[in-house]
This record gives sequence, C-alpha cells and structure tokens, in this order.
Amino acid sequence: MTHITVSLPDELAQQAQSAGLLRPEALERLLREAVKQRQVAELFTAMDRLAELKPALTEAEIDAEIAAARADRARRR
Repeated sequence: MTHITVSLPDELAQQAQSAGLLRPEALERLLREAVKQRQVAELFTAMDRLAELKPALTEAEIDAEIAAARADRARRR
C-alpha cells in the first residue's frame, strides 16, 4: 500500500474533513472515479482525432493510433 501526503488550503481541508472525504475509502473512491473519467476522456479525444483524419484510415493506421494512445496512457501512469 502506498501512503501519500497532500497539502490543501485550510478551508478546503476542513470542508473535506467535515464531508468525510478525507477517509481512506472515500479518497480511494474519488481517485478511482477520476481515473475512469480521464480514461473515458482520452478515449473520446482519440476517437475525435481519428474522425478528423482524411482520407479514411487503413486498418494498420488505426492500429498504430490505438497503440499510440495506449502508450501515451501508460506513460502518464
């Protein structure tokens, strides 16, 4: 398990604490949701890039775009 330290403005930290958002299970849920949202956004960005390419891509070009998107996502982790 990884332990992290986060610095927050006092007011935000107090609000998050009052809302129960600083508990480990709440932080895990929030982070998992954020990761999922980012992955979906990246997928749509890649789809938009593919749709803008003209003429239509060959299967090999599509495979290359998918590989590039996956490599970019892996690099960001």
